[in-house]
Amino acid sequence: MCGRFASSRGPEDLADIFEIEKWEPEESLEPDYNVAPTKEVYAVLDRPLKDAADPRPVRQLRRLKWGLVPSWSKTPEGGARMINARAETVHEKPAYRRAFAARRCVLPADGYYEWVTGVQERELEVEGKKKRPRKQPYFVLPADGSVFAMAGLYEFWRDRTLPDDHPGAWWVTCSVITTEAERTPLAVAPADGPHSLADIHPRMPLMLTPDRWDAWLDPARTDPEDLRALLAPPPPGLMRAYPVSTAVSNVRNGGPELLKELAAPEVGTLF
Repeated sequence: MCGRFASSRGPEDLADIFEIEKWEPEESLEPDYNVAPTKEVYAVLDRPLKDAADPRPVRQLRRLKWGLVPSWSKTPEGGARMINARAETVHEKPAYRRAFAARRCVLPADGYYEWVTGVQERELEVEGKKKRPRKQPYFVLPADGSVFAMAGLYEFWRDRTLPDDHPGAWWVTCSVITTEAERTPLAVAPADGPHSLADIHPRMPLMLTPDRWDAWLDPARTDPEDLRALLAPPPPGLMRAYPVSTAVSNVRNGGPELLKELAAPEVGTLF
């Protein structure tokens, strides 16, 4: 799954990486090393500009709210639960299938966090001595330091309780697509830790390599079977993972120190 990620690249950097044609300076976001659901995130999308005479899609960098609210939803409350869409079923689920066919985006990140329960903590839980075991967070990122481009969907939702000219009348929300975690060895693995992403968690965000960006973002591609071919996992061996401070477990913490690699896990033996 994807429940937290880090995003430190600014719009100028992202504009260069993704060949962005349009972004508004007032939509800039501060670096956030602990992005949680319901926060605003950067999204790359291809879409015609509003009120423009030219109907061609323009590559834009936009701010979207993480947690997809389907257009037909009566209220936005369910968005906080729709942060992830499974690659295996995204084409058929009512909440995602229309966005999958017409509103796809790339959500850029430095990497994502995932938590592992330590051996001793699991034993205490089994013995009934600990109801909520501590978990060790890991940061997962491309081994070469490149952008972690997550496949995403976005959707528009109209708040009918507000007038048309109200700035909050329209919500634009998004979801991260996830897939089965890789079982092949990590490119760089901790000396005493997980050897594959599947050792950390059975799911992972679907990373799109640059050769798939244009096809994924192209709004002219609407055939579900054609699009499903783009959901194949990336080539194995591109990722690394390392333990980070349990401070990331608190959403109030969001500084760059969260990405500091620990020499050893804080939560005892894990594997």
